[in-house]
Amino acid sequence: MNVHVVVALAMLVGPQSTRDASSASLGQVTAHSQGLHGYIGFGHEPLPAKGGYTAGMGFYAAVWPLADRPLAGFQIGLPSSWIQPDNSDNKTTPLAPEGTLARKWPERGPTWSSVFQTVEGGLGYWARNHFRYGPPKFSMNATPQCYDYEVGSPGWSFFYSNEALPDDRLGIAQLSNRLLIPPDGLPFQGKPNGEFLGYSWMALPFTDPTSGEPPTGDQSWTCFLSAANFKGPIAYHIPETWSKIGKLFDYPFLYGRGLDARPGIMGGGAMEINTVPRFDSKDAQGTVYSKLPKLQFPVDTQGRAILVQDVTYYSKAALYDAFRAWRDGGPASDGRFDVKQAYKPKLNTRTTRYDQAGKKIVGVEGAFDTRIFDGNVWGLQWFGGSAAKPGHFPQYYRQVGEERQVVAPEDVPAETKLLSAEFALAGKGAPYTSPGVGAWAKPGPKLGPFRAKLADGSVVTYSWYRFVDQPSFQQYNWSADKKAKLQRLVEKLHASWPTNRDYMAPPTRGKLVALDRALLVTPPKGLEVGYVPIVTRQEASD
Repeated sequence: MNVHVVVALAMLVGPQSTRDASSASLGQVTAHSQGLHGYIGFGHEPLPAKGGYTAGMGFYAAVWPLADRPLAGFQIGLPSSWIQPDNSDNKTTPLAPEGTLARKWPERGPTWSSVFQTVEGGLGYWARNHFRYGPPKFSMNATPQCYDYEVGSPGWSFFYSNEALPDDRLGIAQLSNRLLIPPDGLPFQGKPNGEFLGYSWMALPFTDPTSGEPPTGDQSWTCFLSAANFKGPIAYHIPETWSKIGKLFDYPFLYGRGLDARPGIMGGGAMEINTVPRFDSKDAQGTVYSKLPKLQFPVDTQGRAILVQDVTYYSKAALYDAFRAWRDGGPASDGRFDVKQAYKPKLNTRTTRYDQAGKKIVGVEGAFDTRIFDGNVWGLQWFGGSAAKPGHFPQYYRQVGEERQVVAPEDVPAETKLLSAEFALAGKGAPYTSPGVGAWAKPGPKLGPFRAKLADGSVVTYSWYRFVDQPSFQQYNWSADKKAKLQRLVEKLHASWPTNRDYMAPPTRGKLVALDRALLVTPPKGLEVGYVPIVTRQEASD
């Protein structure tokens, strides 16, 4: 999720709605954004100083429909992480060059390390998703250049544009030949209700370091998924995605400081509550009451929502070393993470601070709070009471001074008309499109197009490209030898890494969620290894 750029989307719902709360009269429901903000998160103890557990990190996160309907103007991340390059040795020099978006945020100075580069994707709902369907989606979001732009799939940013990224900003290489990666994120099968998706980011050496302009490391941050019907790597961020900023801004200080070369740091994870609609209305005394959408969590018989388990960090000995040896002609690597080279830190958490349009929310902690449960598991514990039944976030609030206080539904005056007010539903967005020229056309696909109808009500169009011919690589003037070596490695991977093998260790509890089965594809005859399905369009189904 994007933790630094908050999208403020006001909504109008119904003929009597208005955005001006101060001018609202008795019983006039007004619609607004900024209904809820906060980070429901977890941290952990410091990692061991020795061990180098900075080459991979991941966990299992619960998947469930947070909102009971697909809502417009709604953005909340389910438990996700943020990975950044470790630049802790730099205390004073800016990592955000003059001219970048992040450099305009002085509060992030003096180094701007927190907004330099991130891998921040995961599970969630994004305000600009085009195709909402109920459950969340999974996206590989990253910010390679101080939030000037984002990459979220092999062709697009994360939902900020209908059009594919310019050729020189493509950053993700499709790796799996068995899974489609749509620009609107990966949907799930059926109605998940607390099943788990495992995902890990592993820094793997698909290519060697280079010493040219710019110098580039060998770390390809590769996304591995663990679901009921798919396991294995799906794609990776090309190392040059991170290194090019130094050359582009003529700023050599940045050479060697990106995620292509530096150890990765995560530090924990969170649910980022970003953009949530709200209704306001006044009672007969002029007191403002507000309403949020119904937000629900999967709870067990003890009132617990188990959200994250098996948080694990990995050293290079867990997979990087064996993968490089295999690449260079050594023994075959089966891709499994070596658990002997992994570390599971002790988790911790603290009560979340929430606000509504900048006003502190009071009383949520009386309904539920964050907890670390037995087994080093993070989640939420409900306490009962009238403000919210177990598994539901409090929906109603009353303004008292400069605070918004939780109130039970039965304490909301009828004249406010809030109890019956309904939030706007999300409509279908415009198609995601890609150009028929440039990197998408030269060298171009080997076979296609094909189409697949997804569970989110969309149709994706895709074609089969030879791995090194896919659009993301065409911006680089790589030698024929480098491309051939990479192509051979991926052919070996396709031939020997199945999608029904555990790469991450299985979850210690619970069941795995299933990805939308329409995402799963079989390579055409003759293209079984070395070719990948690249999505070129996504649009609403007829």
